[in-house]
Amino acid sequence: MEDKKLDITSEFGALLEKDDIKVPQLGDIVKGKVVAASKSEVMLDIDGILMGIVRGPELYNEVEEFSSLKPGDEIEAAVIDEENENGELELSFRLVGQEKAWNKLRQAFKDKTTVKVKIVDANKGGLLSRYCQIDGFLPVSQLAPENYPRISGGDKSKILEKLKSFVGAEFEVTVMTLSEEDNKVIFSEKDVWNKKQKPALDKYKVGLQVEGKITAITNFGVFVTFGENIEGLVHISELAWQRIDSPSEMYKVGDKIKAEIISIDGAKVFLSAKKLLVDPWLEASAKYKTGQIVSGTILKINPFGLFVKLDEEIHGLAHVSLLNISVKEKITDLYQPGEVKNFEVVSISPSEHRLGLRLAGEGKESSKPKAEKVSKAKKGEEKEEGVDENKEEAKEEKKEKKAKVTKNVK
Repeated sequence: MEDKKLDITSEFGALLEKDDIKVPQLGDIVKGKVVAASKSEVMLDIDGILMGIVRGPELYNEVEEFSSLKPGDEIEAAVIDEENENGELELSFRLVGQEKAWNKLRQAFKDKTTVKVKIVDANKGGLLSRYCQIDGFLPVSQLAPENYPRISGGDKSKILEKLKSFVGAEFEVTVMTLSEEDNKVIFSEKDVWNKKQKPALDKYKVGLQVEGKITAITNFGVFVTFGENIEGLVHISELAWQRIDSPSEMYKVGDKIKAEIISIDGAKVFLSAKKLLVDPWLEASAKYKTGQIVSGTILKINPFGLFVKLDEEIHGLAHVSLLNISVKEKITDLYQPGEVKNFEVVSISPSEHRLGLRLAGEGKESSKPKAEKVSKAKKGEEKEEGVDENKEEAKEEKKEKKAKVTKNVK
């Protein structure tokens, strides 16, 4: 009996040697024909000589190539055990699939082509994404405009709620960063959107008027969709000639708006609504004169002075040095938004959209300040106002970039 077993073994060895058949070793990639396939295991015939089995976590059902196998199909698998308890090769689709997936990501990164990822979770920074079984990240800043969570007021809980709504969805993306050593993969949906929009965007030039619908309102402006799903931003400073505190004072989502294209930066489009309106400052010098006493409503209080509304379109600045405030007094204790006061016009510059005021009713001497004092006050007012406006614009642009993570128009 023992001799017979030895004869069979030597015959099998002779057969392998004669046909130059290599016995698969641990880690080898083998190709086999599917004999039987179920949800729990797949049996493979390896060259008509050996049988192999793929089961459990090694099935890799996340990839269609491995999840829809049927008898007769040929497929590759990796050897993870040269002989299991049944004398079969223990095989893995997962190892082969992972390597194929990495190869596809490498190619997509190199050629800047797209892949589809599944969203598995979300956090405040973006979406946890998965390509096959390779995990990656899709930052908020790299979302396409239609998926960007523009929440008025920047409510973080609502932003996260919006991001969570994408769990289970598939996104078409490009690979921005690929580091296998760090197991770091960063995706971008915005790049895909930009490429698709370029042909449509090429039809538009700076100076062209467009009409669109407001799709989102933020603290720094409104987003408008026009043409072939092109999106542009009307910054708060470009909504109207007068100063406004919030775009929501003027518009709501769904409103139609006309604007002029003032800048195109790659796929980012910037618009101006006020350019289509008559500049009220062109007639300001005819309406207001230096020395004139006017009634104004305090709109906003800043450490350097008061922003005052003279009419619906013309606003002025009363510098703190012209409000007769003592060193120990605070401007916020003496004035309140909404108060109506009489002011004297001390300077007007229509080309710069600036009008300087002082508090009126201080007596003859104070109502007729020396030219030198007025000049100094005017310089101080212009300097402070300019600093404030620059700071506010810088703040808003910073918010815009952070919220889109950077500005993310298109």
